[in-house]
Amino acid sequence: MKRKPESLILAKLLQRLAPKIGAHVVLEPEWNIAGQITFKNGKHSYFRYNTLDLNPVGASDISKDKDYANFFMKKMGYPTVPGKAFYSEEWCAAIGSRRNSRAAAGYAKKLGYPVIAKPNSGSQGTDVSLAHTASELQRALRRIFRHDRVALVQRPVRGTDYRIVVLDDKIISAYERIALNVTGDGRSTIRQLLARKARGFMASSRDTRIDMKDPRIADKLRHQRLTMNSVLARDERVFLLDNANLSSGGNSIDVTGEVHPEFKKLAIKMTKDMGLRLCGVDLMIDGNIREKPKKYHVLEINAAPGLDHYAKTGKAQEKIVEHLYLKVLKSLAR
Repeated sequence: MKRKPESLILAKLLQRLAPKIGAHVVLEPEWNIAGQITFKNGKHSYFRYNTLDLNPVGASDISKDKDYANFFMKKMGYPTVPGKAFYSEEWCAAIGSRRNSRAAAGYAKKLGYPVIAKPNSGSQGTDVSLAHTASELQRALRRIFRHDRVALVQRPVRGTDYRIVVLDDKIISAYERIALNVTGDGRSTIRQLLARKARGFMASSRDTRIDMKDPRIADKLRHQRLTMNSVLARDERVFLLDNANLSSGGNSIDVTGEVHPEFKKLAIKMTKDMGLRLCGVDLMIDGNIREKPKKYHVLEINAAPGLDHYAKTGKAQEKIVEHLYLKVLKSLAR
């Protein structure tokens, strides 16, 4: 199925903003995921899902491949997350490689458990998990290889998770990302608390679907000696996933006006170094983004940062996203 809700939100936003600069948007009518922008000077520009005619094709493709992006960022001196790529059995056979699931287990043993397993080309935190044992790693890799022929096995890095969105020479937004969690009331089970959170997402029109049967949630709870039927004490907070993506149920705290100047320079320079104009830079910072950079890691970059979940967190954030895409439209018109 082609339809993706986040792309529909972007399409509607572009349709609404385009007349402000004398442009108009035509959507392909069946799926509403591909569109043509016609500017008043007669120029045409196109978008599909969250990808617009802004970033160069080569740089955009590199950013979508986490392993390649990590290689080039590391070569330029950026502190990337230690890790290595491994391949499905079918892809190993096709390219003549021995870096299969068994090799991944050997590498994870050298790194030391737990390790992060994630799809090389995935987005929105899909299939990202923390594996504490070899058997958990193999389950994680099987899930990844259903959708991606390349998986990354990485050493976990700790700190505070941030995304900084850059457009050319400016920071458009920055926010702290907090993984899916629930807070106890002394009466409700984790299942009930999670269902309540899911209903809250729906009520706020936030397009986040929580899978109550997600094996990653079960694994996370088991390592905390909990189940979906556990009752949490009042104000007791429990995290249910190890990735902090907003699309997988995470929360955000806006810090746009609080980013230290050195982190601003870092994000802008990295965006340029990776050949991009629009970029979401994801950092894990030992400390916080308000302080001068000391120890941090680049988690990944995103050439098509979906901001629909961020926009749903408040009116101020909605205005920031509108401002971003209005600037993008003006840039595309030139």
